[in-house]
Amino acid sequence: MRMNEVVFETGQPVDGYGAGFFRLGGEERHGPLAVMPGGPLSWRGWPDVQPFLDRADDIDVLLVGMGSDIAPLDTAIHQALEAAGIGVELMSSPSACRTYNILLSEGRRIGLAALPV
Repeated sequence: MRMNEVVFETGQPVDGYGAGFFRLGGEERHGPLAVMPGGPLSWRGWPDVQPFLDRADDIDVLLVGMGSDIAPLDTAIHQALEAAGIGVELMSSPSACRTYNILLSEGRRIGLAALPV
């Protein structure tokens, strides 16, 4: 039994974030971040929803980080994701990253779409 380290078996955790960037697997990524089971995706931010629709069968919930604060997601985008069977949880990007790491450590079927702070 491991008592001192979390093991992420189904994906990469978010190691950190800052003004305009995220750190994933020790590598800085500037701009919006999209991560699904299997690794990061190429994504330019909203309204681009296709990368998530293409992988809808891989996740149950998409954690959506809207930047520094919680902000509404465009209704059409929200409806398209839910119509594909993807649950959507809106929060600030720092909260989305922390929640993603926790659920990832539990082996959950989750994705992350986060705008930088």
